[in-house]
Amino acid sequence: MATKDKTTYVCSECGGTSAKWLGKCPSCNAWNTLQETRAEAPGKNRMQALARGLNAVQPVTTLADIEAADVARTPTGLEELDRVLGGGIVPGGVVLIGGDPGIGKSTLLLQALDALSRSMPVLYVTGEESGAQVAMRAHRLGLDGSKVRVQAEIQLENIIATMEAERPSFCVIDSIQTVFSDQLTSAPGSVAQVRECAAHLTRVAKSSGCTTVLVGHVTKEGALAGPRVLEHIVDTVLYFEGDTHSSFRLIRAIKNRFGAVNEIGVFAMTEKGLKGVSNPSAIFLSTHSEPVPGSCVLVTLEGTRPLLVEIQALVDSGGPSPRRLSVGLDRDRLAMLLAVLHRHAGIACFDQDVFVNAVGGVRISEPAADLAVLLAIQSSLRGRALPKGFIAFGEVGLAGEVRPAPRGQDRLKEAAKLGFTVAVVPKANAPKKPIDGLTIHAVERVEEAIELARSLS
Repeated sequence: MATKDKTTYVCSECGGTSAKWLGKCPSCNAWNTLQETRAEAPGKNRMQALARGLNAVQPVTTLADIEAADVARTPTGLEELDRVLGGGIVPGGVVLIGGDPGIGKSTLLLQALDALSRSMPVLYVTGEESGAQVAMRAHRLGLDGSKVRVQAEIQLENIIATMEAERPSFCVIDSIQTVFSDQLTSAPGSVAQVRECAAHLTRVAKSSGCTTVLVGHVTKEGALAGPRVLEHIVDTVLYFEGDTHSSFRLIRAIKNRFGAVNEIGVFAMTEKGLKGVSNPSAIFLSTHSEPVPGSCVLVTLEGTRPLLVEIQALVDSGGPSPRRLSVGLDRDRLAMLLAVLHRHAGIACFDQDVFVNAVGGVRISEPAADLAVLLAIQSSLRGRALPKGFIAFGEVGLAGEVRPAPRGQDRLKEAAKLGFTVAVVPKANAPKKPIDGLTIHAVERVEEAIELARSLS
């Protein structure tokens, strides 16, 4: 009599297992994420494969005796991508990049592969397209005569054998969800397959010194598909953001063991692929011939890069239950700022609809946008435009105080470089030396900032 296959339940979020189905995962407390799969038997072949992948045991060393050498970086040929990576690719580094379908992940990586192929051996492993489809994309991008080595393969063991034979210095796996190992019985894209294949490829990258990029799918919520442990295994996690209706794309680093996090790179999608945008502030500023009410320019920080973003506000008469809507900004913080504006500056919007928008589709999470939001709201409410060349930044507290923003000097210098002439900033951010072409007004309280904006407009 045939024995029934033993099953287990695996969480699609964290990879945790349970002997029976539960509504909530016992490991990460996520709801409705346990999926029934066949239990993996720790067979001899799988144990041997795992043993081959593991490195030899390393001796214990005192931290003071370890030489802290700087990692060597190789530029990819795409300046904006290098900025996000921290200066270039690192030998043995593993990068995970995710984004919506059709946003340009494969296009960007093919451009980087072509640029790097002039100085090192590279390999492009595609599990979603044939070699002919990759060649068609390369032809469309104007990459004729490219030296990129291409393999259409989804079996892990064959991919590793190819990497050992080709010995590339840079390898792209597109995508990790399509790769599967013969040692596991689960289907490609399952939690076990994604976790084990990513772990094996990471060990190969570390042992061979080959920089490896794993392309990951995203869920409908925008998070990387597969177990969360995938993000812990790799060295760098990049998210490809942008609206498919817009030609601009943003790459954001949310984890980077070799550089700063929250750096962004800005690209424009053209007929010849993705091109870096040298002045991204131009994307987030509207082109008004004359100043308009309800508009205030903010200098925000994305990683180490100062960006000028236009904040627009529209205050209109509402009904018995007025609306508060924000795009690109935190809605709860908008409600808090309206309460501060009423309590400390005497400007009431309790019977008005308030809409706030960050131009260009950028998302602003730092509190340094508070002052610009308040000045845009009062400008719209009064119907008086702020003066031309006006910028503001600063965090606003519940007591009405204006708190300093980090790296205020860099923000002011960026504004002056782009031709802005008037700035309202927290007193603690006022520079000791004047900045050419920029008149700086330092304020300590919200009411001071509002009175100053009224006098200037």
